[in-house]
Amino acid sequence: MKKILTTAILCAGLVGFTACDSFLDEEPKSSLTLDTYYKTSADIIGNVNYLYRDGAPDKMGNMTGAYRGSSLSVMNMVTGYFVNEYEGQEVDCSYARQLTRQNFTQSCCNYLTNDTWKGCYKSINVANAVIKYVDGVEMDGQAQYKAEARFFRALNYFYLVKMFGDVPMITEPTEDATLVEYPARTAASEVYKTVIIPDLQFAVENLPDATFAGNSHRVTKYAADMLLADVYMRLGEYANAITPLKDVINSGKFALATNDNLAEGSAFNKLRTTDDLPEVIYAREYDAAISPNGNIPVHAFNLISPTFFANSSTGNKYSLWVNVYGVSERYLNVYGEKDLRAQMNQFFHRTYTHPVDGTTLDMKMLCNWYWYDETAILETGKGTKDWNFYRYAETLLSAAEAIAQSSGVNAEAAGYLAQVKARANMEGKDVSTIASELQRLGKQAFIEECWKERLREFPLEMKIWDDCVRTGKFPQISATNKGEVQFVDLIGATNGSGAKFKETDLYWPIPVNEIQRNPNLTQNEGYSAK
Repeated sequence: MKKILTTAILCAGLVGFTACDSFLDEEPKSSLTLDTYYKTSADIIGNVNYLYRDGAPDKMGNMTGAYRGSSLSVMNMVTGYFVNEYEGQEVDCSYARQLTRQNFTQSCCNYLTNDTWKGCYKSINVANAVIKYVDGVEMDGQAQYKAEARFFRALNYFYLVKMFGDVPMITEPTEDATLVEYPARTAASEVYKTVIIPDLQFAVENLPDATFAGNSHRVTKYAADMLLADVYMRLGEYANAITPLKDVINSGKFALATNDNLAEGSAFNKLRTTDDLPEVIYAREYDAAISPNGNIPVHAFNLISPTFFANSSTGNKYSLWVNVYGVSERYLNVYGEKDLRAQMNQFFHRTYTHPVDGTTLDMKMLCNWYWYDETAILETGKGTKDWNFYRYAETLLSAAEAIAQSSGVNAEAAGYLAQVKARANMEGKDVSTIASELQRLGKQAFIEECWKERLREFPLEMKIWDDCVRTGKFPQISATNKGEVQFVDLIGATNGSGAKFKETDLYWPIPVNEIQRNPNLTQNEGYSAK
């Protein structure tokens, strides 16, 4: 099956034009205007393909940097439960973890928000152009390509409002590079109502009824369902979230990865090593020949690893080793004693035994086994594992919570939550037994059990901060008792690094450069406009 990467396209800039050429032979046609460019199916397809690689998908899933993780990883460091081992250099990681970003506005912009703002609005501009011109191009599949463009426009706006709050809402492409406009910030509620939700509703109706792998790694109606449900849950509209979530569940196309055993054959090691599992609904695709996943395989280790590999009999294929998203030991206490995910070499590891010479490395800290790729490290130097954005486990957990939030605990909600819990249970409890136990919980206790399960299932997929903002609660993980988590009000809570949350910690600074260029932009409270 041909992957979308083989036809990926690089496009022109944010305030110029969106003309493109091939991924491997880039030759931007930046002298053309949009109305003369969008004449062929190749023009449309090329620009849509570009949307898969830049903007929000890049900020969420690009862990290819040598010394830092993705934009999303830095945002999650606000919780204080994660740390970049190289944060002395990547200072925005430190500012996020210590909740001191307000004192270092320009640094936060330089390291993180400038690129996020530019990348997301560049993709929005490309999407706007496709949406405007696709109906005038003679080609097959017009509705599908429009739906893809609207999916990615919604995804980019969703990422922006989560990071910045109110943002300029632009729904027409830049037609003339000499035309200067200064848009003001639009209320996030209006961005949701006018763009994000309608775009995703259109995408659900017009994208293929297929799996991600079965659709040549293009987004499907089920990816749109998941994003739409994510949006509704962010807005607290839990009853509305149920329909798209049950659309995924009732399709019969998805299933949790299963455990062949509780070691290398576990579901979690399958998710680590294998693309296109029935659990995957939407992912960022990587390919050895065109776009490998950079330093993700060596982010499973820490700074002492190069010495270890240099002394091993087989050497290694990477030169830089940094744990850019280290997990605190305290975080392990979200798991009970018999939770498979807390066992070493499932999601995490502290030691590594070389598979050839048997030498063992003690890394002196908790590292990310979920990102380990033996073939890339020891043989090819090119990781190919896709980065999963939405998995079926999230569908089940979100459906369980949405049902409980909107109508209380019932057998259906308990069954969805029990499926995820049963997969990680090492005591042999089956789904029906666990579901029966869950139905005895009160509404709030059940909802909090859904929150805990999200902490346990997605520690390295960076969903914790979104959940904190959505729920207004922060998980205080016990320092001593396994499986014990208390949810307290987010504002005023103490994060995992001992810092207290303020109202101004909910958002990042609007890029100062953008404020200086645009007199109608205002800065987020607590940050400098200069």
